[in-house]
Amino acid sequence: MTTSLTLISHTLCPYVQRAAIVLAEKEIPFERIMIDLANKPDWFRTASPLSKVPLLKTGDRYLFESAPIVEYLDETTAPKLHPDDPLERARHRAYVEFASQTLNEIGALYSAQDDTGFAAASAALAQKFRHLEDVIAPGGPFFAGSSFSLVDAAFAPVFRYFDVFETFLSLDILEGLDKVLAWRHQLSQRPSVRNAVSSEYPNLLRGFLRKKNSWMSHLLDLHDRRESTAMAC
Repeated sequence: MTTSLTLISHTLCPYVQRAAIVLAEKEIPFERIMIDLANKPDWFRTASPLSKVPLLKTGDRYLFESAPIVEYLDETTAPKLHPDDPLERARHRAYVEFASQTLNEIGALYSAQDDTGFAAASAALAQKFRHLEDVIAPGGPFFAGSSFSLVDAAFAPVFRYFDVFETFLSLDILEGLDKVLAWRHQLSQRPSVRNAVSSEYPNLLRGFLRKKNSWMSHLLDLHDRRESTAMAC
């Protein structure tokens, strides 16, 4: 691939992270432009029919939506991150979509307005991870075994949410899921995953959560007040 690439991004978007991870895995040089989704520039509204990130600018053309972006990158630059076998490749595509649905459940978790809704969202998330425990390749270290795939790129941003959530609340969603936990740890050590966000990501996510006025916002506020009280003693 010789065309210069620009990844149009937002600091917190997990779908942007997917694209950034794949670009890094393939060692493709690219420029990254951050935009404020609350104040979208006119050029972005024109380039993105859905008004969402990521966008990938290649030459003078734009691709939108993370799934076709990462598929394009995988088809045009080695190493291949999708399996060669058509059936297994279709299965991987299905689990990339499963990752998207898991992100939706995470959104439901941090948007729940009370403890009842929070508990229901937690149970829905736990069910998804119990399914993953049954389908992750034995011995790992990645979803399908020894090779990093687009499924891994899709789930790394999922686990990053838990890295922040667990700093201020106790979650039992992944409890007892040994293969899931090992997979999560392995992804967290991957340079492409670690570098997909800035060092400010945890604080930015916390700020986003505080503004949600949700049950999780309440739990974060309680934690911060306890921390503040403990430091004053």
